[in-house]
Amino acid sequence: MLSTLFFMGMEGRTISDLFINEQIRDREVRVIGENGEQLGVMPTRDAMKLAEEAGVDLVKIAPTAKPPVCKIVDYGKFKYEQTRKEKEARKKQKTVEIKEIRLSPNIDTNDLNTKVNAARKFITKGDRVKITLRFRGREMAHMNNSKHILDDIAQALADVAVVDKAPKVEGRSMTMFLAEKR
Repeated sequence: MLSTLFFMGMEGRTISDLFINEQIRDREVRVIGENGEQLGVMPTRDAMKLAEEAGVDLVKIAPTAKPPVCKIVDYGKFKYEQTRKEKEARKKQKTVEIKEIRLSPNIDTNDLNTKVNAARKFITKGDRVKITLRFRGREMAHMNNSKHILDDIAQALADVAVVDKAPKVEGRSMTMFLAEKR
């Protein structure tokens, strides 16, 4: 009856981690009936008899609780419901992408405006934006003088974005993250 389906179930466990019927080794368990009603704490044998009389399985759904919680339910149906809930949760999840915009320290104002407009478009779509100022050759000597470019971008996008991570020098580049204003 135990399947080797591997998907995330309750509390980050896989469904195949759930114990059913004879696999439950606890002396006492808290039992929940088929319709969700509390049947109380009872010896595991009695809970197994109740499940057997109903013609369904005893499934341990909360092994970390004291005493562990078991539910009288048809295991196949329970497993199906769990997979469906997981699928629904994954559908509703929104993945936030990080879009990168690369600049050089000697960028012209019009080019900068174009990059700002691109960043604005990404942010309004709900993505985070990583703005990278790349330095090459002699530009490395004047890194501190170029921080104002990132500050200007943050200023220009202040109406739609907030600075998620302040400008930071990493090797030959300076990066800053912008996120949508809540």
